[in-house]
Amino acid sequence: MSNIIDFKPRVPAAAEREEPPARDASLGRIIGLDAARALAVFGMYYSHVGPWAEETGTWKSFLMEIPHGRSSALFATLAGLSLVLIAGGHRPKTGRPMRQAVVRIAIRSVLLLALGSWLVAMGTSIVVILAYYGLFFLLALPFIKLRTRTLAILAVVFGIGGPLVIQWAWTSDTSWMEAFNAKDPLAMWSGEGLFALLINGTYPGIAWMAYMFAGMAIGKLDLTKLAIQLRLLIIGPALALLGYGGAWLIGKFLPGPDTSAKDASWKAFDEAWSKAMEGQDSANWTKEEWKSFDAEHASLWELAPDDKGMSGGFDWTSLVAASPHSNMPFELAGNIGVAFTIIAGLVFLLGRFGKLRFWLAPLIAVGSMSLTAYVAHIAAVWYLIDHPLNETGYPTGWRMWAAFVVVMLAFALLWKRFFKRGPLEYLMHWATLPAKLVK
Repeated sequence: MSNIIDFKPRVPAAAEREEPPARDASLGRIIGLDAARALAVFGMYYSHVGPWAEETGTWKSFLMEIPHGRSSALFATLAGLSLVLIAGGHRPKTGRPMRQAVVRIAIRSVLLLALGSWLVAMGTSIVVILAYYGLFFLLALPFIKLRTRTLAILAVVFGIGGPLVIQWAWTSDTSWMEAFNAKDPLAMWSGEGLFALLINGTYPGIAWMAYMFAGMAIGKLDLTKLAIQLRLLIIGPALALLGYGGAWLIGKFLPGPDTSAKDASWKAFDEAWSKAMEGQDSANWTKEEWKSFDAEHASLWELAPDDKGMSGGFDWTSLVAASPHSNMPFELAGNIGVAFTIIAGLVFLLGRFGKLRFWLAPLIAVGSMSLTAYVAHIAAVWYLIDHPLNETGYPTGWRMWAAFVVVMLAFALLWKRFFKRGPLEYLMHWATLPAKLVK
């Protein structure tokens, strides 16, 4: 009797670990991220044309304010994640493919910077985020090969250090920035120059790079794995609780700022404004009439308080703020937690429940063309509100927000039946084709 030994080729341990993900899990990651992008876009729709709460401190006002600040933060986190996916995700590209990916990202960055600046120069009332994103991509490029832990540390560093720089800029003499802006081509073109994009704009890069690095960190993980998804579903709510809950708790023990001088200044301004408007019906004034009023009462704005002058130096108490667009550490942490939760939750659900893909197909379609969806709503606001043909514009609120959402859902679903990419996504794809020439 003989023993037969079945010899098999030895498989390296690394190869055993790097099994390709199941098709459903891989598809779930792709469409889950698209669905998250769509939610971010629709949240920004709400922030720009949706209703505002008539009162504060109620559950209704809390629910109505949820999209403010968090939608754009989710978009920024997804941008960082997408940046890493272009470079290979948890299996980073090397050699020529990596060099081509870097060139693609650089081209996209410049195009976003130019497109965002052009939209601002057109005179939209929306604070356009695209130019900021273009700069964020360029700033993140040198860090694209770093590991998850290092990227997470960078997110913490910028999440704490960035707000300190913003507070310093807000409470210090920064007249030298104005001299720089006078020669900054971006500032001369659109009004938003390099310093606005980095420090004192609505989405300052010095703090918002925390979102980018956080997104890059989870982009380095294998999001197709259930263990990773569950881990993020724990970390996300924990960060949200730390951010919003920590700000609320610490705020209870901090003395309120002395606003007496500022309140008095605003009172004087309000009284002067009421006197100037007495007997006039400005409800249907045209742009020319408003310009004439501003020219005649230019001295009114001299009475408005200068927030920087009223601050009395570096305001440490403001660092615990978590209100939308405060850009302080607790808000950054809370927003990152919300972003992690939404991303992991949607990837989990769409990776394991096939029927949801059918029901959420319109949402997924919008997310697959998020650049088109975002620019489309800026164009619509410009045409309907900022520069309407009837000179009065259309009222914002629930109806306008719902109309924007429904139209975009229908358009995206129909477009995806015939085309692989959205209109602007095709242009972006064609513009980055020269990256294939990189050796």
